Amino acid sequence: MVEFSGFYKLPMEERIRRIAEHARLSDSEVSLLRGSGALSLESVDRMVENAVGAVHLPLGLGLNFIINGKEYVVPMALEEPSVVAAASHGAKLCLPEGFTASADEPIMTGQIQLVGLKDARGAISSVLAHRDELEKTAKKLLQSMESRGGGFRGISAKQFRTPRGAMAVFYFDVDVRDSMGANTLNTFLEGIAPRVQEYAGEGKVRLRILSNLATKRMARAKAVWKKEVIGPEAVEAVLDAYELACADVYRAATHNKGIMNGIDALALATGNDWRAVEAGAHAYASLKGYTSLTRYGKDSSGSLVGEIELPMALATVGGSIGSNPIAKISLKILNAASARELSMVAACVGLANNFAALRALCVEGIQKGHMELQARNLAMLAGASPTEADEVALQLTKEGAYKLGRAKEILKTIRSKKN
Repeated sequence: MVEFSGFYKLPMEERIRRIAEHARLSDSEVSLLRGSGALSLESVDRMVENAVGAVHLPLGLGLNFIINGKEYVVPMALEEPSVVAAASHGAKLCLPEGFTASADEPIMTGQIQLVGLKDARGAISSVLAHRDELEKTAKKLLQSMESRGGGFRGISAKQFRTPRGAMAVFYFDVDVRDSMGANTLNTFLEGIAPRVQEYAGEGKVRLRILSNLATKRMARAKAVWKKEVIGPEAVEAVLDAYELACADVYRAATHNKGIMNGIDALALATGNDWRAVEAGAHAYASLKGYTSLTRYGKDSSGSLVGEIELPMALATVGGSIGSNPIAKISLKILNAASARELSMVAACVGLANNFAALRALCVEGIQKGHMELQARNLAMLAGASPTEADEVALQLTKEGAYKLGRAKEILKTIRSKKN
């Protein structure tokens, strides 16, 4: 294992030097990490409409992740102080075994909506009777994806009765390989939609778009936190907290938000669509009534066993990844060979963050560590140097006064004593 003990204590330049050595970053990549922003105005102008600049977030590293026997350094982009620390601590406490994880093939599902039907069931039967012809058309439209080992995987349909009348919806499954799949699916659906309408013999096509509820693209992770390491009381406390998330939707919402803290941060760091991942996760949690995305229990030794399963439509190519230099560096740091591997890492990060949050909430209280980090942020906002910030943060924590005005007063006193 690469030595990352005490990584957070190191000066920024030393942290950059170490990760550059670990990930074999080039001089130009290191310069991007050191710079105030990796996206030029020319780049952002091509990425979004009405561009006026770029928003920058801290890029941290989730450490101690051993997944299926392989070590990962996990890039995480977000502004919340405690998430990276929680992920690293949660992962550390299940060492040396770490996590086991798996992920499905990267199959995304797209929908074609047919409206204005007199006989929705008959329209579905007519379309599915041409399944072979549709498959041939699909393979032509997906020729590029087919050549990479992906492509068309199947078609199914449902009918719905709505206040707007009967509707038929056709579901097309496509293996999108290492891409997220939105552009591939949407282009394909628009291409094949005329055939669907033709074979239906009636109705009009409306929506032609992928679904973010990627139930055929699931990721799973599992870890064991030994009672000898975390203590028997922590085992019982986490189980009690988990059961509340299963019983109460108000708790489940916050419980799952804690899971997504880490997953979103990894998705953002690697240039992925974190909003799509969020939508899929929460929709999946709602399939049988909104509930926890994780499961906890005890093994025969009384240790805590945690598991997670959720849709995970992540990519290592396509989208904004190619135009975002930091996303490419993050993927290089992570060293995941495929979108499936990235999805497995994401599931482990979500499980680690959830465990760490539950343990902190039930055992020592989540605010202590969070507010210590917040105190340092206030010190920096007050204008403190890195050395001064530690001193200001310590005093703020002692007083329990987490206010910017008080941070400025403490900093002024510290500086007056030195003069």
